[in-house]
Amino acid sequence: MTIAVAVTATAASGAAYVMTSGSKADPQARVSASATPPATSVVPASEQPSALKRVIPPDFLVISGRPVSQRQLTRVSRLEHVRDVITVDAGAVRLEGGKANMFAVDPVRFRSWTPPGTATDNALWSALGKSQFVVSDDVQKQLGLRSGMQYPIQGKAQMMATMGGSGPLGLPGINVLVGRDIGRRIGLVPDIGLLVNAPGADLNSLQSKLRSTVGAQSQIINLHDKEYVPQAKKGAPTGKAGSYLELYQQSATTCPGLSWTVLAAIGQIESGHGRNVGPSSAGAMGPMQFMPATWRSYGVDGDRDGKADIMDPFDAVPTAARYLCVNGAGHGGSSLSNAIWHYNHSQSYVDGVLSLAHAYARRFS
Repeated sequence: MTIAVAVTATAASGAAYVMTSGSKADPQARVSASATPPATSVVPASEQPSALKRVIPPDFLVISGRPVSQRQLTRVSRLEHVRDVITVDAGAVRLEGGKANMFAVDPVRFRSWTPPGTATDNALWSALGKSQFVVSDDVQKQLGLRSGMQYPIQGKAQMMATMGGSGPLGLPGINVLVGRDIGRRIGLVPDIGLLVNAPGADLNSLQSKLRSTVGAQSQIINLHDKEYVPQAKKGAPTGKAGSYLELYQQSATTCPGLSWTVLAAIGQIESGHGRNVGPSSAGAMGPMQFMPATWRSYGVDGDRDGKADIMDPFDAVPTAARYLCVNGAGHGGSSLSNAIWHYNHSQSYVDGVLSLAHAYARRFS
C-alpha cells in the first residue's frame, strides 16, 4: 500500500513519499513464567546505565509539504498533551537499484524514537555516527544488502556509503536512516518530517490540530491506526518485539490468562513506556520499576543474552509478566487484582491499572 505525499522533489524518481511495509524480526526464544534460564542479574549502580536515557513512543508521523519552520515547531510543542517533538530531513532515494524512503537524523536524539530493540542496539547508532547508513530488516533482505559493504545512494546527488546494519525502524514506509550530514550531501529536504509524542491525547482532535498547525497539504499519519500497529499472533511469539506494544503482547503469552493490556497499563503508569526509568525515590528501577531485591529473585533473561538486566525492556516486561503470574494474575478477577496489589501495595494503583487496561482493550479491539 502506498501513501501519496506532496513533497519537494528530492530524488531521481521526482518526489519523496511514504509507503507502508512490514518487517520481519530476528528469532527469539519464548520465555516461560515457570522456568527461566540461568542468567546474570544486572542492576546498575548509577542513574545513567547507558547512553540511551529514555524511549519515546511516537504517536504521529507528519510529512509536511514544506520544511517545518521554528514557529510551527514551537506551536506544535505547545499543543495540549504534546510532550516531545523532533524534526527529520527526508526524501526518496535509489539504493542498489531499488527505491527507498530515507530519513536523515541526529542519531543521539532520534534513537529514543525507535522501537526498544533498535534503540538499545548501540552498533546501529555508532554506525550512523560514522556516516554509514542503516536500513529496515525487510529492505536489507529485499535488496540483499550486507553490513560493511559500500553501496551507491542516489538522491539529488549520488554518493557511496557503507551499510552499518539493519533493524526494525518502527515507522511505516521509512526504510533507510542516515546522519544529517549524509542527508545534506544527498540532497534530502531539511526538516520536512516531524514525529510527535502526546501521551493521553485525544488522537482525532490532535490530528486535526496538527494539520491546522503544520499545513493542510501535510500528510499526518496516526501511528495507532490498526494498519500500522503490530498485532499479537496466536501461540508463542516467534520473533523479537519491534515495539513496546508487541513486547507487552509477547510477554503476556508466558502467563496463560494474563492480558497484555495489564502489562501495558503497568508500563505506562510506572515509566511511561520507558520514558522515566528511575531510580524512583523508593529505589525502583527500569521500565517496569522493580526494586533491586525483587529483581534478583524474579528477573528474567527475556532476550537470551545471558543476563537479566533491570533496565532492559526485553528483560523487564517478561519479568513483570512472571511476577504477576506467580501471584495469580492468570486466574483473572480478584486474583488479578491481588497480583497487581502485590506489584504495588495500593488499592488506588490497582484501580488505575485495571481502568487503563480496559482503556487499552477498547482502543485496540
